[in-house]
Amino acid sequence: MAPPEARMQLDANTLLGQLEEVARGLDIQVRYEMIKREGTFYPGGLCRLKGEYVVIVNSKAAAEDKAQTLAKALNRFDLSQVYLRPGLRDYLDKVPQQEELVLEEE
Repeated sequence: MAPPEARMQLDANTLLGQLEEVARGLDIQVRYEMIKREGTFYPGGLCRLKGEYVVIVNSKAAAEDKAQTLAKALNRFDLSQVYLRPGLRDYLDKVPQQEELVLEEE
């Protein structure tokens, strides 16, 4: 049997995969990029780029932080009519909604 840390990591990765699936269903692009922000760790977040929603997730973040970042972004949308796997809706209900960031690319 795997140690508790390994099981937790697997659960976070499974959760992350399910959240990515929901994002794809909503036509939200998820990008994993290294985010450098002086002095503090920034896990990422939701933004609008050229009119499209994009979630940028820090590729250096732990799986739990990646899942939470994606969940916060997805909570900005109406998920009441979206099929969510068992337990996923409960997880989303526990994660607060993220403020929207608007980035304009030239």
